[in-house]
Amino acid sequence: MSEENSGAPQVKMSVLAQFVRDMSFENMVAQKGIASADVQPDIQVQVSLDARKRAQEFQYDIVTKFKVTSKNKVNDETLFLIELDYGGIFHVEGVPDEQLHPFLLIECPRLLFPFVRRIISDVTRDGGFPPLNIDTVDFLALYRNEIARRQASELN
Repeated sequence: MSEENSGAPQVKMSVLAQFVRDMSFENMVAQKGIASADVQPDIQVQVSLDARKRAQEFQYDIVTKFKVTSKNKVNDETLFLIELDYGGIFHVEGVPDEQLHPFLLIECPRLLFPFVRRIISDVTRDGGFPPLNIDTVDFLALYRNEIARRQASELN
């Protein structure tokens, strides 16, 4: 380690637990008997994040919320809807206070994402659809967009 970096705090992060907080899957094709011959799916994915400090020092709850809607391009009927709240408990120390908020809402969700992707893929496959492998989420862009939205709403 170089001497100029020896004074910088050492960042420590570990995932203490991961869990599905809430999940629902609605298969409209099965419920309504939609004919599969006229189906051209259009997938929309919405993502939101939440971070909270836990009572224990250096521990945080991070929850990623995914809402995946598949609609038929032909007639705009919903084919399926997945809502998944997937959480993790993280131990984070050594991150400066001014960098903690972005760290919790960018780096922590990035570690949870592969598990979310797998759950969504399994649920869609088990629900009778081709497995849906959602695209990688750019949590940095998501964070920046949310900060910009909040600043714009404060101005209005």
